[in-house]
Amino acid sequence: MARNDERRATLADAGIRVLAQSGARGLTHRAVDAEAGTPRGTASNYFPTRDALIAELVVRIGERLTPDPELLASRATQKPTRALFATYIRDVVTRLSTAPDVSLALFELRLEAARRPSVAEALGSWRRQALEGDVAFTAQAGLPGTRNEIALFHYAIDGLMLDRLTVPIDPETHTDDIVEDLVARLLA
Repeated sequence: MARNDERRATLADAGIRVLAQSGARGLTHRAVDAEAGTPRGTASNYFPTRDALIAELVVRIGERLTPDPELLASRATQKPTRALFATYIRDVVTRLSTAPDVSLALFELRLEAARRPSVAEALGSWRRQALEGDVAFTAQAGLPGTRNEIALFHYAIDGLMLDRLTVPIDPETHTDDIVEDLVARLLA
């Protein structure tokens, strides 16, 4: 069983890399097998349809972007301040930045969701759960920020990451400085 889970993760990680490097049109079972170094047909054995493959990529992206529970627990015990909230947002941006293939694959899936309802359903459900999780964490930790403000941070971080991973409009400004400014302005 663990071997099966390991193989699924390996294939999903390969699919994420294919998606990031080749876009949605390049995401095929054959391309995933080639990227994973597995025999042809392996990906289709694990994920029989393209929708099943994409659904697994959404799950794997979620796993890879999930914050360290111990880190969250330690932050939840700290005094809730705007600085702590900025640290939390910076952690999100760091996770997205240190895994550029994951972030680019996520953007590719979002574009694909505009054309394919099945992708929109899988990705939309995951994104809404992520937002609700962030709202719940913020409330539980006593951090500043309403649901609306948390949604605004999601919008801002999405734009920031798209900028940083593609063609930055201001490459000289450090990403941490942008995060600090976002927090200061949205939680005035």
